[in-house]
Amino acid sequence: MGLKRTDARKPWAFEDENNSLKRMLADAMLDNAACKDLATKNF
Repeated sequence: MGLKRTDARKPWAFEDENNSLKRMLADAMLDNAACKDLATKNF
């Protein structure tokens, strides 16, 4: 019983993946905000 060495590393993998997904979401939100800003400008 107990944690194996490979089991102890799994939370780190999820944390790395979560951080990557957060960065991707932030980039998409910035792109969306920029597109909305451009769409509302009068040229």
